[in-house]
Amino acid sequence: MRGLGPFLKDAWRLAKPYFRSEERWSARLLLFSIIGLNLLMVGMSVILNFWNGAFYNSLQQKDWNAFFGLLFFYHRTSSGIMPGFCLIAGLYIAVAVYSTYLNQWLQIRWRRWMTERFLGEWLADRAYYRISLTVKAGEGPDNPDQRIADDLNVFVGNTLSLGLGLLSNVVSLFSFVGILWSLSGPLSLFGIVIPGYMVWVALIYAVFGTWATHLVGRPLAWLNFRQQRYEADFRFALARMRENVEGVALYSGEAEEQQGFRHRFGFIVQNWRAIMNRTKLLNFLVVGYSQVAVVFPIVVAAPRYFSGKILLGGLTRTASAFGQVQGSMSWFVGAYASLASWRATVERLASFHGAIEAARAAAVTPGIVAGPGAGEALRLSNLILKLPNGETLMTGVDLTVNPRESLVITGRSGSGKSTLFRAMAGIWPFGTGRITWPAGRAMFLPQRPYLPLGTLRKAVAYPQDPNRFDDATIAAVLTDAGLAHLIPRLNEEAAWGQTLSGGEQQRLALARALLLRPEWLFLDEATASLDPESEAEVYRTLRDRLPSATIVSIAHSPAVTALHERHLELSRHTGAGRLAEPAEMVA
Repeated sequence: MRGLGPFLKDAWRLAKPYFRSEERWSARLLLFSIIGLNLLMVGMSVILNFWNGAFYNSLQQKDWNAFFGLLFFYHRTSSGIMPGFCLIAGLYIAVAVYSTYLNQWLQIRWRRWMTERFLGEWLADRAYYRISLTVKAGEGPDNPDQRIADDLNVFVGNTLSLGLGLLSNVVSLFSFVGILWSLSGPLSLFGIVIPGYMVWVALIYAVFGTWATHLVGRPLAWLNFRQQRYEADFRFALARMRENVEGVALYSGEAEEQQGFRHRFGFIVQNWRAIMNRTKLLNFLVVGYSQVAVVFPIVVAAPRYFSGKILLGGLTRTASAFGQVQGSMSWFVGAYASLASWRATVERLASFHGAIEAARAAAVTPGIVAGPGAGEALRLSNLILKLPNGETLMTGVDLTVNPRESLVITGRSGSGKSTLFRAMAGIWPFGTGRITWPAGRAMFLPQRPYLPLGTLRKAVAYPQDPNRFDDATIAAVLTDAGLAHLIPRLNEEAAWGQTLSGGEQQRLALARALLLRPEWLFLDEATASLDPESEAEVYRTLRDRLPSATIVSIAHSPAVTALHERHLELSRHTGAGRLAEPAEMVA
């Protein structure tokens, strides 16, 4: 964990944009209203302190009228009119309720804004993809979903509760320190007169408690940081299992999966036990500290009461004021566990936001320059592709793809076919060279297509708005793709990535291409789950329905190779990271 200064700067950088955003006036109004209500509650605590003294004095003096008035309506005292407890309590309840209500309103508005901001920045410039590559390489922040879904919620809630708690305690301290000073009087100790001695006692008591709490609870911040990571890793493993249930079932991999779950959950248990042990020590200190604080001010003030210098009401006021001063000075003690959790959350969000900014900055100045060109052909010039760890995968790639032709790229596993596919798509950030794109929309179909959550209609039209296409058009492309049996399920919502077979998923992606009609179509083994006859049928359908499209395929099957006009075969020297030859073109 980093030092306090950088941590507070990160917390400020995360918090301030919302209050300077387009919602700044409503956000500030809500915040100032909450602050005002919290300060009003502090002021009412001061009134209750004076009421407390008058009420207990009425008990000691057996003054029924004063007792009744202080309990229900009001009572005139030497210092003015004191409202009754019912009035004070009624107002206090209303203020407390609306303080919580407005706090929750601000929380959800702030969280919504931060969620939209983080999602927007994470998705912009394909930062999410670059971050996923660095995570796979052993770098970068883990579990972005957990940071957006959970950490933002914790950050907003803790920032408000801790910030308002600190403000209320500071105001309460300044409000009650004068009361305690006047009530405690002087103390003669070894011939030295100490004025307002109970203020100094409260200060010493709070300093000791704060120092001891920090000493005992300091490891909690790092333990909470690790706990959030282990929880997210375990949840991700469960979600991954859910997405791959068929593969696990076919391999009969239940025992291995259970062992993996048990292993990941073991980290949760181990770290949780460390949190338990540290929290146990902290609770011994905090609870003991709080319990002693209940009787400590009465014991310290008792000599003045028994000497007759103050009445029972003065004793209770002194104890109450001491509790307020000591509690305000000891705010750090009670809030330590929340502060530790908040710090872990800030660290995670700051590192995630930093990774997003770094990914977007790198996207602005990519090593591989891709952009529109003047001609009609796709050109790759002096392209060098690298892996995330810096290892060179291939060099000297010069390739021209003319419009309306078909090209197939083959090669052994590890020769860089899929990496070249990603580079042509403009999403591979590691390497140098230039890719010049002609006019016209391109579509890239990976081996495992992405099927979004929602209806089948949405899955076919992705990423376009499904309402742009009528039922007849979508039914026609499903029929051409060999999925006519799915037409009655167009408006059905399902987890299509798990409902459909691998071949059906690939056919659905081809239906998507037929629906959106790109001028350039790239397929990375996008028919690998189909039999050779079906592959040939799919390519004939693509050529018939998209006659003006340029088709570039990556494949292993000789049958697919025979369906294309041109053939580029990639090969790589072992450990050299180069193509055997720049490019071998076979007509």
